[in-house]
Amino acid sequence: MNAEFFDEHVVKNRLFEIERTLGAKADEYARGDRLSNFKKAASLLGCTPERALLGFVTKHIVALADFVNDLEAGECQPMSRWTEKTGDIANYMILLEALLVDRASGEEQSKD
Repeated sequence: MNAEFFDEHVVKNRLFEIERTLGAKADEYARGDRLSNFKKAASLLGCTPERALLGFVTKHIVALADFVNDLEAGECQPMSRWTEKTGDIANYMILLEALLVDRASGEEQSKD
């Protein structure tokens, strides 16, 4: 794949989808705090929000592993399923980064 096609079609499309999905899901999942679902799940599970997010994203990683196994067995999932899973994982990585920024800012505030 040449660099121009990669940049124009793969990267730009993924960035567009990330922005669209995270924007749309904000109203569906967040209750004032964009990270509230992970914090609530952490409270229910007795773990950190980061660990709760890891549990959420694991489902998508397992599905992606199944897709790779299928591919190696000669079956290929439709591209739409691949892009859905890879997009979900990319979104969770952004949300993980947001949790870490949130944690760091809380730690900084507690030092003041």
